[in-house]
Amino acid sequence: MAMHARWKRAGASNNTVLVVHCDGPVDPDRLRRALDRLLDLTPWPASRLRRPFPWGKLHWAAGPRDTLVAPPVRHHRVASPDVLGRQIDAEINTAIDPRVEPPLRFVTIDTSTGDGVLLATWFHPLMDPRGGQNLLQHLADLDAPDGRLADVTFVASPSRRPLAERGRLARQSLAHMRTLAPEPPVSPGRDLAAPGPVRFRHAAFVEPAPRRAMRAMPWRLAVVGKAMAELWRKRGLPDVPFLLPVSVDLRPRGEPGATFGNQLAFHFARFRPVDTDDVTDLARVLRRQLADAVKDGHIDANAVAMEFLQYRPPRSSRSTTPISRRCRRGSTGSWGARS
Repeated sequence: MAMHARWKRAGASNNTVLVVHCDGPVDPDRLRRALDRLLDLTPWPASRLRRPFPWGKLHWAAGPRDTLVAPPVRHHRVASPDVLGRQIDAEINTAIDPRVEPPLRFVTIDTSTGDGVLLATWFHPLMDPRGGQNLLQHLADLDAPDGRLADVTFVASPSRRPLAERGRLARQSLAHMRTLAPEPPVSPGRDLAAPGPVRFRHAAFVEPAPRRAMRAMPWRLAVVGKAMAELWRKRGLPDVPFLLPVSVDLRPRGEPGATFGNQLAFHFARFRPVDTDDVTDLARVLRRQLADAVKDGHIDANAVAMEFLQYRPPRSSRSTTPISRRCRRGSTGSWGARS
């Protein structure tokens, strides 16, 4: 993800980019055909962000099938890894305006080594990273000789919780977030005028741990925290608590889940740089924090607070026909904020 307004002469970008390195070139025409077939099943790759009136709720809107235009696919050739890096940076920083253009675009790139690179860029409220992976799998399935999709879920079912309960949970999440950062935030990117080598430090350290602990998420978080603390000390930043965001995928284990929309909640690990001296002890602390967040309902409340855009069937339709069939018949739909 990228929001690079920090750097001078760079505007705010709400893009997410998925970079796929392929064994060979990617045919842009095959990708275009797969996208066109996908629009026969779901309109959201060609939707626009709308609101019914200036103070209304934002929602994704799509018209009849014959009015939908597939997301753009561009093709480039690059001569070196540096040029490829600049191409990826351009995709990140060229903001998508979903009010006037599709919320999704693709670039296929041929490299000098004969490999191919596929860049999928989207306006991040459209879907989360796992949804982006699902989308590419849909396109690969449609590109197969039989050109079919298995039984897939494009959007999640609406929550059955009443508005009052969702509002209470969202306020609870906001209040909890405010307690996590009692001091002004400090970033290692502070005072940097432009990205460059100063942002990166390559180093290594040996942290013995049992093989089982190395596979555990809290231990890996603790190792990341130790690396962050080393950067903090190198930059001479104050010993204030870290907030390390951890995404929690709400999809059922082993299932792809919905493609469009947000299926993530966030937990925030908290520790000070001085706490990273003993990685094993820090891992135990982070494990307790995560268990407490689940027990106290903070992750569930955060998931509710993240639901600012969600699919909903068109109000004018009272049919119980599945939305994928309604879209093929040409009716409109929207994926909007809950009411």
